Amino acid sequence: MINLELPKKLRASANQAHQVAAQILRPVSRKYDLAEHEYPKELDTMAAMVEGLNDSGQGASGAALGRGDEQPKAVGNTNGGNMASLMNVIETCWGDVGLTLSIPYQGLGNSAIAAVATDEQLERFGKVWASMAITEPSFGSDSAAVTTTAVLDGDEWVLNGEKIFVTAGERSTHVVVWATVDKTKGRAAIKSFVVPREAPGLSVARLEHKLGIKASDTAVLLLQDCRIPKDNLLGDPEVNVEKGFAGVMQTFDNTRPIVAGMAIGLGRAALEELRGILEEAGVEISYDTPAYNQHAAAAEFLALEADWEASYLLALRAAWMADNKKPNSLEASMSKAKAGRTGTAVSLKAVELAGSYGYSQRPLLEKWARDSKILDIFEGTQQIQQLIIARRLLGKSSAELK
Repeated sequence: MINLELPKKLRASANQAHQVAAQILRPVSRKYDLAEHEYPKELDTMAAMVEGLNDSGQGASGAALGRGDEQPKAVGNTNGGNMASLMNVIETCWGDVGLTLSIPYQGLGNSAIAAVATDEQLERFGKVWASMAITEPSFGSDSAAVTTTAVLDGDEWVLNGEKIFVTAGERSTHVVVWATVDKTKGRAAIKSFVVPREAPGLSVARLEHKLGIKASDTAVLLLQDCRIPKDNLLGDPEVNVEKGFAGVMQTFDNTRPIVAGMAIGLGRAALEELRGILEEAGVEISYDTPAYNQHAAAAEFLALEADWEASYLLALRAAWMADNKKPNSLEASMSKAKAGRTGTAVSLKAVELAGSYGYSQRPLLEKWARDSKILDIFEGTQQIQQLIIARRLLGKSSAELK
């Protein structure tokens, strides 16, 4: 029999994350939704706590994520940094997704560091706040189309290019930049580089105005003869054409379940709010009566809740596989695809079922509906996830199935 009850150590950190969400994030959620680009000063009080969670391998998306090599080999089952990170991010995004993305030292670039850094690099960069810079003006979902270049000049890499839609691109202390070291060798030459904020040649061109997650700064970054130390290239510097760019792509196996967790947390918040609204309106939701014998709104709620539960279980599986050193690329994409779609569907339907009240700014439902869309887009769109899933299930390569 499968036991899905969380271990005691994970419950403790998840409970702490929930208290942060309830006492710090949720109360200022609307404030920073209306004050886009204003730095949420309330998050400064969390810096010490987040650093402590990272030290214990339980950050929301911190550098301990995915470092299974450092965990003792368990007989049967291990719940490590990936599962802890998933549980924590579900709770913080129950509070606010944009503010979660603004928590110091919790950038998506930290997961890239965890995925491909050497032990020495992890020691150096394990406690930085790293954003992730992949997308460029010339491409969106095709990560292999990177045109930003990195040229070795003595003991330094010189980077040139433009990166767009960089989450926490202005506030983070470091940026993980995807760049090619040799355009003639295709995707195999794409590497990830850790660029410090103060690196000469790195600048913020502008901040984007967005539909949702307004508390999070989304930046356009310019790299103009940007110089960084030679050993800031993450992982193996050799270009292996046979291996392709599997190393940098491993980042997504870590981050996609985390993004799924963000959608799951937001979805749970919307479901809880909707249940309260329906019950206050006299709509009874029963688990003993068939849905077709209940109020139409109750039937809708039950369908949404079932989709939410499926998303949650898929994310648990993807995180568990990562902690137990099992290849999880298929499961990571499945969890991200299902949760991203469900988060959007749940939040939009909650607005609809709540009527004019849901469309107003009195509750946070309309905000959650706006915030949810990005979770179905970044870290790979819904369509890209379905393409990856199809390739894995059919045994096709990217060249064979486009």
